[in-house]
Amino acid sequence: MSSERVKALVLPAALLIVLEVWARSVEIHSDALAAPSAILMALVGAFADGSILAATRDTLISACAGLLLGSALGLALGIALGLVRPFDQLMAVTIEALRPIPSIALLPIALIALGFGYRMEIVIVAFACVWPILILSRAAVRGIEPRLIEVSRALRLTPRDRVRKIVIPAALPRIFLAFRLAAGIALIVAVTVEIAINPLGLGAGIMIAQQALRPDLMLAYLVWIGLIGYALNVGLLAAQRHLFGPAAMVGDIR
Repeated sequence: MSSERVKALVLPAALLIVLEVWARSVEIHSDALAAPSAILMALVGAFADGSILAATRDTLISACAGLLLGSALGLALGIALGLVRPFDQLMAVTIEALRPIPSIALLPIALIALGFGYRMEIVIVAFACVWPILILSRAAVRGIEPRLIEVSRALRLTPRDRVRKIVIPAALPRIFLAFRLAAGIALIVAVTVEIAINPLGLGAGIMIAQQALRPDLMLAYLVWIGLIGYALNVGLLAAQRHLFGPAAMVGDIR
């Protein structure tokens, strides 16, 4: 483990020690707080009975499916808007009117149209993920060296070949950066939908623990969600560096 990673763990470890000492000294009796040791034991118990694994599977299915759907739509629209200025001007008002709508505000409509379950959650996650991919991919396409576009025209490439051979390879590092941002949003929105209304996944597990007056289990779910998000970002960051090398660090978001 690198020295930077070790330094990054010092503050969380110190906070956990302080919280554990404080919890043991005052003997916490609360419906919202628990000692770190109790949270760890609840997390181990949730793994032992398999409940947290099943919840993790449900959340990741919805988050990943919504991320892929939203990324595909956002990428297609972002490339089209970046290449075709008249289309961008035509869609400007529509995009800026839809983009500020919180994805959670769509819950009543999605529930009526799709009911409980994966489909409703996937649609809401996809809506949330479209916008960062669209905005950043549009900016990435506009930032392509104009000479590359001129070369594609000189070679008389079809629009499809121009996008496939020139636009996407040139803009891919920044598009992947947008995908990393959208991945975090997908997990957040999926858990939020489950907490609010959808009876599955990690969010539903949090609500069940809260209703059972198990603050240790409730906080264990929160810790696990944080670990999933951290692992997801580390994995995507490693993939970004492996795929793009020094270009991955341009405008990097950690």
